[in-house]
Amino acid sequence: MRLLLAALLLAAPARARAATDDEVFALYANGQYEQAAQVGEATHSAGGLAIAARAVLADEVLRGSPCMPCLERAEKLSRAAIAADPRQAFGHIWLAVALGYEARIIGVVRARFRNLPAQSKAALDNAVAEDPRNPYAVSALGGWNIEIVRGGGAMLARFLFGARESEALNLFDRAVKLAPGNVAVRYQIGLSLAGFDAGKYHARIAEELNAAVSDIAQTAYEKKIQARAQELLGAMAPAQHDTFDSLVRRYQGVP
Repeated sequence: MRLLLAALLLAAPARARAATDDEVFALYANGQYEQAAQVGEATHSAGGLAIAARAVLADEVLRGSPCMPCLERAEKLSRAAIAADPRQAFGHIWLAVALGYEARIIGVVRARFRNLPAQSKAALDNAVAEDPRNPYAVSALGGWNIEIVRGGGAMLARFLFGARESEALNLFDRAVKLAPGNVAVRYQIGLSLAGFDAGKYHARIAEELNAAVSDIAQTAYEKKIQARAQELLGAMAPAQHDTFDSLVRRYQGVP
């Protein structure tokens, strides 16, 4: 049925109605990422464009290696969503996510030259301002703080961007309270902390990954990252330190 829906939506003539956000999301949730991207973009609506960006990002994250053109496509779709409705939080969220993955590919120096950290922060600040209870926005802002501290050190991160490790933890705690059963949010918190200091946050990382594994997946993407969370948990033993670090880097999109 979902395959038929995708075919009908993609084949529909220009005069036909645009797909609803629910229809676009159904394609995304079923793992039909390219169809969701095409149908979502064709809506020209903030909601449809944001889901299209989310679908492109999901497909990129699940690839075996980083894909800069995929991220640039997600960035373009996110910016289009923001242009369609600046008050819709998800356009800002997926823009920040796309820019964050791009920064990992090009490295700290080039990312700073392109002003990616500041752009990501502005997008996430907008998302949280428009939707303070959005767990994706709150957890992503926590991840931004952690990433900036990791890349520049505590003092420089605070001086240049106002980023703090303590603020990241506060935001992660808040995101968990907002959505304790959200597989993607719990997984991303665990992955962020694993990339920052796996020894210091060993217990918290295990807690987040266990929550991601045990909670109910709502989408095909969440089912895939549950498998990743389980793999990371299995590699957390001291004897598998190198394996764990390698997995974390790969799943964070580091080339």
